[in-house]
Amino acid sequence: MSAEPPAASEARINLRSIKALCVDSNQLGLEILGQMLMGFGVERIVRAQSGEEARRIVKAEAIDLILCDASLADETGYELIRWLRRSDIEPNRFAPIIVVSGHTREREVNNARDAGANFVVAKPTSPAVLMQRIYWVAQGGRSFVEAPNFTGPDRRFKFDGPPNGGGGRRKCDLSGELGDAKDPNLSQDEIDSVIKPQKVSL
Repeated sequence: MSAEPPAASEARINLRSIKALCVDSNQLGLEILGQMLMGFGVERIVRAQSGEEARRIVKAEAIDLILCDASLADETGYELIRWLRRSDIEPNRFAPIIVVSGHTREREVNNARDAGANFVVAKPTSPAVLMQRIYWVAQGGRSFVEAPNFTGPDRRFKFDGPPNGGGGRRKCDLSGELGDAKDPNLSQDEIDSVIKPQKVSL
């Protein structure tokens, strides 16, 4: 969750047609999130002041984006996210979720990631930072993982293969074992001809 999104000046995205759900037990926090989304062009914004209210909403209507405070009056935002990710409510269980938190220590970020959130944004947040995160999740590219202990977007940002000393946990992970060469090695002259700059006649 620490990968850098593109700068706000590079972001070009039309949010007019999406429906966003803002979940925050603090009325002022709810209004701030709503105002920022309206500033981004979002016209359909649904608000919930508790986890219970948010659960009723996601069961009743399709949501494209969820902004959720980490601390709600009746439960944590992480509990709400974990419940939604493991539910059978489609398409909402796959919706991008951004956690807004006053505490962004590593433990809190890990809690959000492990619950199935896409990103964590620190309070007080700026419109530019929030827009960057929304733009980032809109680009996609992270597969949705369903495993016994985790459901949500792939937690890996870097695709460097499996960790050293262990096998991969995904079908696409390649083995660390190197096989025998299929073709003969290049001679030194052949290597030099590949690397040496060539003069081009125009």
